[in-house]
Amino acid sequence: MLTVVIVFFALLILGMPVAFAIGISGATFFFTNDVPYSIVVQKVVSGTQSFTLLAIPLFIFAGNLMNHTGITSRMIKLSNVLVGHMHGHIGQVSIVMSTLMGGVSGSANADAAMESRILGPDMVKRGYSRGWGAAINGLSSLITATIPPSMGLIIYGSVGEVSIGRLFVAGIVPGFIMAIALMIAVDISAKKRNYMPERQERASLGEIVKAFVDCIWALLFPVILIVGIRFGLMTPSEAGAFAAFYAIIVGAFIHKELTLKTFIQTLKESVRDIGVIMLIVAISGIFGYGIVYDSVPQTLASLLIGITSSKTIMLLLIIVFLIIAGMFVETTVCALLLTPILLPIVTSVGVDPVHFGILMMTVVTGGIMTPPVGIALYTVSDIMGCTPEETVKEAIPFYIAILAVVLIIAFFPDLILLLPNLVYGN
Repeated sequence: MLTVVIVFFALLILGMPVAFAIGISGATFFFTNDVPYSIVVQKVVSGTQSFTLLAIPLFIFAGNLMNHTGITSRMIKLSNVLVGHMHGHIGQVSIVMSTLMGGVSGSANADAAMESRILGPDMVKRGYSRGWGAAINGLSSLITATIPPSMGLIIYGSVGEVSIGRLFVAGIVPGFIMAIALMIAVDISAKKRNYMPERQERASLGEIVKAFVDCIWALLFPVILIVGIRFGLMTPSEAGAFAAFYAIIVGAFIHKELTLKTFIQTLKESVRDIGVIMLIVAISGIFGYGIVYDSVPQTLASLLIGITSSKTIMLLLIIVFLIIAGMFVETTVCALLLTPILLPIVTSVGVDPVHFGILMMTVVTGGIMTPPVGIALYTVSDIMGCTPEETVKEAIPFYIAILAVVLIIAFFPDLILLLPNLVYGN
């Protein structure tokens, strides 16, 4: 497996697309071991034969539908009403948008790009630094890693055989904690830069109620999903199908903004997004076979337990490892490859699998905004018209806020497990 890892990073450095880098490096395991080559094909096919993973394309389709049916514009109006009186209010709008849209898009990369395109021009117009705007639009998108329905949590739950319903419910509290931490960081940095509020007074109760009523169908969406999964009305995959149906009904008959042209455009975008993710999921089966065949989880577990048996130190070591992994490897790949390795290790020292899932996906999703391979970092920088170096420099206060949230998630498990224990029982 050491050879496989070396080949994998060598291919990434050469600029090969990540799916092919995984497949080619994973195949080298079969060339260097006495293992039938036919297993390569079998693992690619079997990697897609999961009813649970069917939720991913369905939620992607639903998210794209909702982004094209007037829900996003209504969310912006609600966000403006809620935080228009705060310093750096467009940055605050970005955070509130990510918190609300986390229950719609489920994808941090999609959220970062969408907010940069929608909010970016207004930020520049009002004199905000381009790097500052790119930083907050990108890092606020990390909230979607926990707010249901998170694509990362679906993959983690599927690979690790952890209840996706419990993961969804567990993600709500840390999602709101992250929103609060980022809002504080924005307020502090915006005051230093003199980014003034849009309005001097808070919105009236009537304005807030009106904005909530306009957004009610989007706000009900994650609630319906969680209730449906909790009471056995639908599995996560069936919830994805319901989400797509729900989006079509809302877009076509309630908001009346879903036209045939919009629907076809949404289909095209969804096919592209689904193709990218599911290709990685399928190809990673080759890599995953080598991990199991070479007993990597057991070897690494023995190594870490040999270093320390302390749950606290173990979590700190794993957090550092995940931060480094997230800097070089795409979030979906991290979830697919590292879950079967790390989950047995943390459960052996008494860490709850649901708690670890929230921690792991929060940390590795952060990699989309860190150099050298951060997908969202380059995307938001390009959209905002600044260099990635400028974005990273301006993002330091927000990185600190995210790190504080990660430590809260790691060392206050009862806080993370409060809602799932209330909903599902201990």
